[in-house]
Amino acid sequence: MKLGDQVPDLLGLDQDGKEVRLSDYPGKKIVLYFYPKDNTAGCTAQACSLRDAYAELRAAGYEIVGVSRDSSRSHRSFIEKHQLPFRLIADTDTELNQNFGVWVEKSMYGRKYMGTERTTFVIDASGTIERILRGREVSTSTHAAQILNP
Repeated sequence: MKLGDQVPDLLGLDQDGKEVRLSDYPGKKIVLYFYPKDNTAGCTAQACSLRDAYAELRAAGYEIVGVSRDSSRSHRSFIEKHQLPFRLIADTDTELNQNFGVWVEKSMYGRKYMGTERTTFVIDASGTIERILRGREVSTSTHAAQILNP
């Protein structure tokens, strides 16, 4: 997916096994953020940044939806542990990651593997991608401010 692309309505299943659709949020901009793994330092900092500014983000017309390949059970635990007020999609088969082009080859200590590239898509109220923050552009600790102050 790239700037200007139309996002499909059905995104996936959340932590409770319920479908997540863009149409669940009429008139809202969606911050669809892909992150590598629940309960890791960077991913927790990012989620908590969005949690702490959630009221401000909503007042500005945004709704937040997170995506990782973790299970719904892992997501429920992550949400409870950090009091996250938004939904997390359990993309266990990486289909959504692949459709958005964030399932990429990564490297750690010389070992290559496939994983999620931390990426945030800001989707306007009509379902069109209006902004993308990818990889090192994403500041995990100040992510909400990046969205609110482009």
